Amino acid sequence: MGKMRLIKDAFGTTEGFCLVKSAAVRTDVKGSEYLDMVLADSEGECVAKLWNYARLTYGEFDANDIVKVRGTVQVWKDTEQFKIDRIRKATPDDRVDMSAIIPCAPFDPQDMYDELYNTAAAFKDEDLKRIVQYLLRENREQLLLFPAGVKLHHATRGGLLHHTCSVLHLAQHIAGLYPSLHKDLLFAGAILHDIGKIKELDANVLGIAGAYTNEGQLLGHINVGMAMIAAAAEITMISPKTAMLLEHMILSHHGKPEFGSPRLPMFPEAEVLSICDLLDSKMYEMDAALDGVSTDGFSERLWALDNRQLYKID
Repeated sequence: MGKMRLIKDAFGTTEGFCLVKSAAVRTDVKGSEYLDMVLADSEGECVAKLWNYARLTYGEFDANDIVKVRGTVQVWKDTEQFKIDRIRKATPDDRVDMSAIIPCAPFDPQDMYDELYNTAAAFKDEDLKRIVQYLLRENREQLLLFPAGVKLHHATRGGLLHHTCSVLHLAQHIAGLYPSLHKDLLFAGAILHDIGKIKELDANVLGIAGAYTNEGQLLGHINVGMAMIAAAAEITMISPKTAMLLEHMILSHHGKPEFGSPRLPMFPEAEVLSICDLLDSKMYEMDAALDGVSTDGFSERLWALDNRQLYKID
């Protein structure tokens, strides 16, 4: 458990913004209420106590609140805990840097969204331009926040856009090597391949997904994404054949039935999309696993990577 990045002054008092991971009102041995919390930021978390808690004075706090705290670090039974002196919920005027509070994609979500939208704007195929831009506009609010998963690759605020842009970049490089590829179709598939995750994941306003929705559990993002393509195709009145090609790319982008795809990729653009998606997810997981591993050292065994240990080269 890493230490949080709260700012410490010369008198030992620390303060800063953090995320409430849990909060519960308890009673001490004297019968007085206190607030028992776990606070966190992007670097770590700690147990925190607000003694002599009064709801009317401090208000109420729930998991996923962003708060500003001030207090001191104390040691209780060989364990550090944070004694809260002052606490309040963050406001828009605080302009909190969310990347300091929770894991975030390394690029600005609006910039990533604009890149996807502008890529579609440059399509020569009017059907593909229309449906991609429509789906991006209709789902903009969620796209700017959503992670790409609950625990595995790109499970960060803005992670879905981060993964989508990475897959698009890979596809753009590959398209330069193989002129026979239909670039607009390939890039459209890259942009839309995980669109169903905005209905599969149960994400909050902070961009944190703690679970899957009922739709996600029962159908999965591949089937949800296909349904979104079909509905958008009717609204935008694109060619049924174009819609079918996009649906197949969604259906087959996991590559194999054991990875969740009911069909193998059956045309080159679908194959390239599947390869790009797999490569980006694996590279992300490998980078994350090796972060903090010393040179010539090995990572823990990784279930998501066939239970492999990874070696960190110089």
